[in-house]
Amino acid sequence: MKYTIESDIGKKRAVNEDRVAFIERPDRYKLAILADGMGGHNAGDVASEMAIEEMKNHFLKADPENFHSLREKKDWMFDVITDLNEKIYQHSLTNKNCEGMGTTLIAVLIDGLNCLISHIGDSRVYNFTTEKIELVTRDHSYVNILIENGEISEEEAVNHPQKNFIVKAIGTEPTIEPDFYELNLNETSYLLICSDGLSNKLSTDEMAAIITLPMSISDKGKKLIQLANDSGGEDNISIILLSTKDKEV
Repeated sequence: MKYTIESDIGKKRAVNEDRVAFIERPDRYKLAILADGMGGHNAGDVASEMAIEEMKNHFLKADPENFHSLREKKDWMFDVITDLNEKIYQHSLTNKNCEGMGTTLIAVLIDGLNCLISHIGDSRVYNFTTEKIELVTRDHSYVNILIENGEISEEEAVNHPQKNFIVKAIGTEPTIEPDFYELNLNETSYLLICSDGLSNKLSTDEMAAIITLPMSISDKGKKLIQLANDSGGEDNISIILLSTKDKEV
């Protein structure tokens, strides 16, 4: 599996509140993590940094028996996210300059071609194959609730005034309930994990057009960031792009 990581401050923000990491253990397990510190809140970068570091430390220390079955993987990830949510929440209560901070979280536990995805917030996971383009995750956002209730269309959501209002985040409440998705990749899969700085600026067709270009996966990652910046770059932009192909085009 090949991968590339990119994180860019964008054109309008003074601080990059996004954090990304890809961790490989000596055994076959890998973990991709993306956290987008909540814009407009204090210390979003502190929250996202804490989330990444806590998950990384738990993953590297975990007993392999935690990953033997899907149920064990889910239990492990739920326990880790519960722990880091409590730590970030308590940190926000005991540090005045961090009051109200929070972060989205995407964590993808990779076992060969099998992925277990844990998701909180409006960061996203896409699966691109030769057969289809799939948005795997469901945004925890106000506009997505309106879409699912049939109150607005997806086209109307693009310019909705509360487009960036998320209804669930790590560290903003004493407890958290992440969503889980199981995904089986194939030999032509590209898995894209991104903050809303990318997904708000590029359509899935625009993403796919870049991902299918005859260039290295590193260049594809840089091209995605560049196009999001060219389209305005109002937010921080971060991605993890993974490819199951043995050779790059």
